[in-house]
Order: sequence, then structure tokens, then C-alpha cells
Amino acid sequence: MLVAIGPSSFAQADETPLEMLRAAGCEIRPNPFGRRLTEDEIIEQLKDVDGLVAGLEPLNAKVIGAAAPKLKAIARVGIGVANVDFDAAAAHDVKVSNTPEGPTRAVAEMTLAAALHFARKLVPMNAAIHAGDWKKVISPGLDGANVLFVGYGRIGRRTAGLFRAFGAKILVHDPFLESADLVECETRVDLDEGLRQADVISLHASGEDPVLADDQFAVMKEGAILLNSARGELIVEQALIRALDAQKLGGVWIDAFWQEPYSGPLAGKVGVLMTPHASTYTSRCRLDMESQAVDNLLRDLGLGAS
Repeated sequence: MLVAIGPSSFAQADETPLEMLRAAGCEIRPNPFGRRLTEDEIIEQLKDVDGLVAGLEPLNAKVIGAAAPKLKAIARVGIGVANVDFDAAAAHDVKVSNTPEGPTRAVAEMTLAAALHFARKLVPMNAAIHAGDWKKVISPGLDGANVLFVGYGRIGRRTAGLFRAFGAKILVHDPFLESADLVECETRVDLDEGLRQADVISLHASGEDPVLADDQFAVMKEGAILLNSARGELIVEQALIRALDAQKLGGVWIDAFWQEPYSGPLAGKVGVLMTPHASTYTSRCRLDMESQAVDNLLRDLGLGAS
């Protein structure tokens, strides 16, 4: 069987996932561009292909229809599957899978690192010393901070555990949870209440609908730190820019953007830390996700365990 590879970084950290495909007798068509594929490019990539190891390339009705009836399975490396048209996949009998467990630890680690960047003012103090200025800065820290989690699935819970170890207080807004689903040290709040209290806001919600617009930025505590490892669409970009221009926020980290690669107006804003959708990019995490995606693909192609 012929298997196409979507993610540009697939098996860069460890070739085990490729070896798994070869051991199952698969021929492999690698990503030829070393970047995310466009619609036309993924259509070409999927010609005569039985299965796809997928990244974030557009897998809409046009793409899936062009790949049918040969294409039988799409195995996403990662959690999000918003780029996949499930109705089209079902119509053409294409099985779709993802790897919800793999990213959890790596994304939690990256989110904490971004919070510490702002909470302890590491980069400004480093820059000052490099400029010849021995300047100490009193920072807010995380001990005793109110950290609001918007969305409380696997990644949110794992991230909260790391913040708790630093003495943070955990607030949770998730319409799919009840208070009984939380442990004693976690407090369920509605969104506005949480935003008023939060020193740190960490977004982990699913879906494409905006969560933070002008009204939400207006009720946030002055100097709050905003962290988004989930979806660019959760924040209205122009509302965020207005909040930054008003010096409402103490810092913003974004790893998931409205359009990627991102080259928009936030690139010139002070107090904005940006990473290229790289929260899952640890060698351990990539190996775990890619191996699970290959397992899923082989299963759905009838080449592995059911």
C-alpha cells in the first residue's frame, strides 16, 4: 500500500515511525516541500494513495473527493482535526483518527515555560545585562496566582498540575464540566468571573468559535498574562491588538495562529511572545504522536491490530 506523509517534520527526531510503515510493507511518499502543503499540493500528494499520515494540511471535501476511492484512511498526528471534513470522509468511506494522548505533556511544559517567561521577567533582565545594565526587576511570580483554564481536557488538567506545583490557584471555565468533576483545589467559574480574577489565562478549548473578544478583554484584570496553545480562532485578533495598545495585558504567548505561517501585526508588538505552533516539538512527544498515528493508520488499512 502507498502511504503519503503530510507533516513536514515527520520522523525527523526518530525514524521509528517510518520503519513501522516499511515493516508493514508500505511504500512511503514523503512531503516534498518541507512545509505545510496547500490544497493543490495535497491533492497531488494523495494521488493513488491508500493512507495519509496527516498534519494540518487542508483535507476538505475537494481534497478528499479527489483522493477517492483509493484513499481509505487519514491518521492525524496530533489532537485537532478541524482541518478534516468529516462529512466528506464519511461519504467516501475514509476512516479518520487522531492522537489525543501524545501532545499532553509537551504542551503543558511549553505553556508553563511561557508563563514563567512573563511571571519572572527573564528575557527583559537578560536583555538589560547584555546591554550593560545591571537591572533587577520585581516580578509577579506564580506562587498564589489565580490561573484560569478555559477548557479543561487532558492538556488543561496536565498544565494545571504543573502550575499547582508552583503554588498557583486553579480556576476552571469549561461548559462541559460540572463542579463535581473537579478536585477540591479547583474552582469552577463562569468566563467573566474567571477573567476578573485571573492573573494568568490559559486557553485549552476546542472548536473554532471565539472565546476572547473586546467584551472579555474589558473585564480582564490589569496586567493579566494570556497564553494560547490551542487555537488561533479562540481570540479575536483585532481585539487582542486593541488590548495590547491599551497596555491592558502583562504579556501574551501565542503558539497557534489564525493563519500559519503568521506574519501579521502582532509580530511588531511589545510584550508578545510567539512560537511557530511548536508546543509538541520535543523528541519524545513527536515520537509518541507519530508512532500512534502510524498504529492508527495501519489498523484502519487492515495492516495492524484492530
